[in-house]
Amino acid sequence: MDVRRRNNVTLTGPADAPVVVLAHGFGCDQNLWRLVVPALAERYRVVLFDYVGSGGSDLSAWSEERYSSLDGYARDVTEVCEALDLERAVFVGHSVSAMIGVLAAQAAPERIGSLVMVAPSPCYIDDEGYRGGFTAEDIDELLGSLEANYLGWSSAMAPVIMGNPDRPELGEELTNSFCATDPDIARVFARTTFLSDSRDDLKAVTVPTLVLECAHDAIAPREVGAYVHAAIPSSRLVTLDATGHCPQLSAPEATARAILDFLEHRP
Repeated sequence: MDVRRRNNVTLTGPADAPVVVLAHGFGCDQNLWRLVVPALAERYRVVLFDYVGSGGSDLSAWSEERYSSLDGYARDVTEVCEALDLERAVFVGHSVSAMIGVLAAQAAPERIGSLVMVAPSPCYIDDEGYRGGFTAEDIDELLGSLEANYLGWSSAMAPVIMGNPDRPELGEELTNSFCATDPDIARVFARTTFLSDSRDDLKAVTVPTLVLECAHDAIAPREVGAYVHAAIPSSRLVTLDATGHCPQLSAPEATARAILDFLEHRP
């Protein structure tokens, strides 16, 4: 198995520099990192990839059984790290990839030495003493709508997820990204994402961690960032003056600056 081809791995930045791995979220691919890559690649070796089923990955490698849990996506991460023989890389995960990174760091601690969680959420559903931002009924309705009409759901939800209604081109880009994903694959990834509960996994995180949240995020409210930060003693919480769930597109300069500041001041 050629993991580099399977996951459409691309590399940029100095070959001998410390490594940063950028991982996309649901309905996206590595292209959504393009506005932060130049700043990172000045000083770091940047690894980009697509999860199987997304972007330019090998769709023939996708299976519902493997990708019905976050562990399947974490295996993609560890296998990419192994294929590149990475040691103590910095894993930057957007949205659900933040929790995928937690699982990958547990599975291969020698490969991942630090975590950056961009707009993370360990659980999207409200629980006693926990606000995830959605009720169970909300998520059931969201998934039902997605499965009934994926393209229509994408056109309606992508602008909500992106925020920034005064910049409609951002919502359009996310809509196009969603619509480029095979609906059957998207259905499985959506269920895996929105029904996951990784709160207990946070307790095992011991590596230096940056929790990077947006000031206004309809998908991961501020309470979620505070929860993640409190659950990981080795974490730092930074709130971007940004709106929406995808700051790498809506506020790329601030996002890159926060990541670089963390990289340069880690313990």
